Amino acid sequence: MNNYTLEVIIENKPAARDPEGETILKDLINQNGFEMVKSVRSGKYLRINLEAESKEEAKNIVYRMCNDLRIYNPIIHVVNINVKD
Repeated sequence: MNNYTLEVIIENKPAARDPEGETILKDLINQNGFEMVKSVRSGKYLRINLEAESKEEAKNIVYRMCNDLRIYNPIIHVVNINVKD
């Protein structure tokens, strides 16, 4: 068995509203003068360490965990899972 670190990034789909990102954008522009910022999207970041036989198995385990535990909603979210070297 090998140890793997996986990054899970959960974001709203492009068509889904992102109230948190919209609020951050408004604050950056209105309160701090960062007019050059045109868009902000918020999300969730998870770092998971686990043991598996291979990188593909580790990725499959994390994907199954995210689905089984409903860590994200596939209707409004997109999930990216990356194995870190």
